[in-house]
Amino acid sequence: MTPAELTRVLGDPEWGLALVARRREAEAAAAPEPERARCLDVDKSWDALGFLLRRAGFPVDVVHGEEAVPDAEDWGYGPPRYLTPERVRAAAEALAEIPASSLTAGVGPEDLAKAEVYPTIVWERGEPLDYVTDYYALLRPFFGAAAEKGDAMLMWLG
Repeated sequence: MTPAELTRVLGDPEWGLALVARRREAEAAAAPEPERARCLDVDKSWDALGFLLRRAGFPVDVVHGEEAVPDAEDWGYGPPRYLTPERVRAAAEALAEIPASSLTAGVGPEDLAKAEVYPTIVWERGEPLDYVTDYYALLRPFFGAAAEKGDAMLMWLG
């Protein structure tokens, strides 16, 4: 979202929820490429992405956001958080430096199961990490495009 939209969300979280709902609905049918999307759902890969990025020493919390939206209600599994345009840019630069193969190097499903990374049952079954790297591949252009536009981001688990 634009910095002006973020400012409005910080003062009126309900407006932000309505904005996000409209954008998600509009994009559900159109399914734009990540470079053109205004919303990105990483499905149930969020915890594995966070685990792998923390393991890599990633400088920005691209899963949960870094700042709480004041006075926001629960949007699913907690209130939304956000990244400023500067932090979006830092995340985009760092994402560009980490290919998916590096993100998962030396890590297997058993490591995620042992660390109790959600959804644990997937890793206990020995599912490959392709599910996570497929979503990671979407994060990179999504953040890159947002950084180019000077946008901020809202994050939440829904």
